[in-house]
Amino acid sequence: MRYRFGVLRSGLWLLVWFVLPTLAAEPALLQPLIDATPVGGTLRLAPGTYAGPATINKSMTLDGGRQAVIMGNGKSTVLSVAANGVTIRGMRLTGSGDSHDRIDAGILLEGDDHSVEDNDIDDVLFGIHLKQVNRSRIAANRIIGKDLSLGMRGDAMRVWNSRHNVIEGNRLTRARDLTFANSADNRVVGNRFTDGRYGMNIVFSPRLLVENNFLSNTGTGIIVLYSPDLILRGNHVAHALTDGGGGIVFKESNGALVENNEILHCSVGLKADASLQSVGTLTVRNNRLAHNIIGMFFYGEEGGHRLLDNRFENNLSTVAISAPGAGSANVWRGNYWDDYQGFDRDGDGIGDTPHEIYLFADRIWMETPKATFFRNSPVLEMLDFLERLAPFSTPHRVLQDPLPRMK
Repeated sequence: MRYRFGVLRSGLWLLVWFVLPTLAAEPALLQPLIDATPVGGTLRLAPGTYAGPATINKSMTLDGGRQAVIMGNGKSTVLSVAANGVTIRGMRLTGSGDSHDRIDAGILLEGDDHSVEDNDIDDVLFGIHLKQVNRSRIAANRIIGKDLSLGMRGDAMRVWNSRHNVIEGNRLTRARDLTFANSADNRVVGNRFTDGRYGMNIVFSPRLLVENNFLSNTGTGIIVLYSPDLILRGNHVAHALTDGGGGIVFKESNGALVENNEILHCSVGLKADASLQSVGTLTVRNNRLAHNIIGMFFYGEEGGHRLLDNRFENNLSTVAISAPGAGSANVWRGNYWDDYQGFDRDGDGIGDTPHEIYLFADRIWMETPKATFFRNSPVLEMLDFLERLAPFSTPHRVLQDPLPRMK
């Protein structure tokens, strides 16, 4: 009996030391805590891990104090909001599902007047998904996507059919795009996005303000499709080198102001179609385009864009066109060209003669895309030299800047 009692007592101690701590380590369910919070109240979570997924269906504040974690089940969105006036701050959310059909995300927002600030979101397919959300602020969040190949990733943020929101000061990495679809009148300011496909993918979203963002190591920096009247100001775009992309790309998106941006080391600094209409074209001014394969590329019709006071430095090709005549109506004035071959004898800071760019042998690869492979090869360099030395055909003038800046 004593032996059996000793064995029983030992078993109880094993239960206390090994089984009970395991049970205690199970994260608490978050949903009952949300359900118990009154409308308009604040749920301040104690430090620790809480089990998701969970849904907020009333106006309230969820505050994690930067010490609370919501752990998803790896099969769905971690935290969903289906109400107005919800604040989420100081949380870490991790472990979404991996379904593109469901758009599994760290946070799904629906409704208006939300605030999502100072959260860490990682190991998620989509970071934050705004679905018909208006007048909300998404600020100072840090989002890291799942460790997947580029084509299998979701968007760091997806903004769909949403207006008058502020997307500010977020840090995004290892995701596909920052997407705005059918979402007019939003402010996108001071965000940082690296390691993605499109830094910003703007589709049918007019009148956005895109300002002071840092986009690096993406296939394309900012692509604007069918979205007129944008302002792109003070952005830094670098290392966008995918074929067919570029630093900033416009397609049928007239009336934009592109100013004070820095575009470095991209396949194309700025690429724009040339609209059939002279009204509503782009104004491109005071930008720096440097160390790109092509500084600017124009395709389509005659255009009429205004390109003023820009700086072109150390681009392999300064300006290229899809065919003679493309962009011929563009207005160039007061730009700095590092390959300008004139003088400033009166010292007014403006070149004495206009700066002109002509197509010589480079016309071959501009008109025949397959020949691009041989661009800057010794054969084409020699052919270009001979063509400039003694033209055997009439060169085509791409542009003329009557007032080139010397500095």
